[in-house]
Amino acid sequence: MKQIQENHQGPSTFLAFALIPLSGFATDIYLPSLPSMASHLQVSGAAVQLSLVVFMISYGIGQLFVGSLLDSFGRFKLNIASLAVFALASFVIALTNNIYLIYLMRVIHGITVAFIVVGKRAYFVDIYKGEKLKHYTSLFSIIWASAPIIAPFIGGYLQETFGWQSNFYFLGILAFTFMVLELIFSGESLQQFHPFHLKTIVNVYSNILKTTDYTLGLVILALCYSMLLVFGMSSPFIIEHLFHQTSVVTGYAALLSGVALMAGGMLSKALIKHPLIKKVSTAILAMVLVAVLMIALSVYIHNLYILMPFVLLLHMFSGFIFNNYMSYSLGRFSKNAGMVSGITGGGNYVVTSILSYTVLNSVSIQNPMQLGIAYLAIAALLGITFMLFIKARYAQDATVLKPA
Repeated sequence: MKQIQENHQGPSTFLAFALIPLSGFATDIYLPSLPSMASHLQVSGAAVQLSLVVFMISYGIGQLFVGSLLDSFGRFKLNIASLAVFALASFVIALTNNIYLIYLMRVIHGITVAFIVVGKRAYFVDIYKGEKLKHYTSLFSIIWASAPIIAPFIGGYLQETFGWQSNFYFLGILAFTFMVLELIFSGESLQQFHPFHLKTIVNVYSNILKTTDYTLGLVILALCYSMLLVFGMSSPFIIEHLFHQTSVVTGYAALLSGVALMAGGMLSKALIKHPLIKKVSTAILAMVLVAVLMIALSVYIHNLYILMPFVLLLHMFSGFIFNNYMSYSLGRFSKNAGMVSGITGGGNYVVTSILSYTVLNSVSIQNPMQLGIAYLAIAALLGITFMLFIKARYAQDATVLKPA
């Protein structure tokens, strides 16, 4: 089996970071194309939005299981095969007009991206230790936030110039390019393979998910990400139908949203030594206040320039909380890096996709007030979950400190 050469560790680490945002690229790049896809395929907007949800559910569920396979069979070969299949599925989507075939290919996208992203997150635990590992894991959500910045920006121009199919041609070419670079510079990072015993694996998963503070952390991650996704899925229709702007403008709005998310992650990294509970409670309170203000002033929001400051503030706070809890969750069980990486990412995406689609179907988001109501509902749920997390943390600390 090909191992990573010592002089290739730098390029291999760069490729690992570059592949972490692939899940975001697979969703965000065609957000500006949602209205055009619905028109071209002669289906409803909800039917096209479902292709995002199908991807996220398959990606999330996939992550729950691929971690154990990656710990048992290694990262490298599964990563190469997944990149090849992802590229092929992208080209199929670009060539079809059948929405059901697109759903099937998006399921394949979700499963293959699960192998790729979970493997690359586990790569850092394989290669690095101590403070260096903590430094790299704290960068994950910042790197991941590059997808909401870059992907819709590229997608808006591709849509305007070549049509919605060009987004999937781009994804296919991108995956094929990464596959070639991985074959040249990368290799197997796993040092100790774990035997694939289903009963043992189920017990490990069960023990992880029974850890209350970890599970509540997953819910907090999902709520933070759902705030971004609700905007991403509804904004093309608000911007292009209500404000009568082009898909390029939708791409710029998504770019700014991603910048806000990344800024929140960078702020989180700068405040990494501050107490978790204090800084997160402050961020949640700020989110609630901004959402309430957005609803109260919604009658004055007649264009994108007034809407975006509210969106950017909310997404910055969301990115701040997300980055804190991503580091917390990934560092919770260091002995089973592949499984924890999979559960953390998978649980996040499954809950996010269900929650986002529920919000979009419960509140028909067609104007700024409805978007503000959706934001406030998510912020309120975030506050409730955070209070339960505090209670679980205190209970755990009391158990640890209790004399035998």
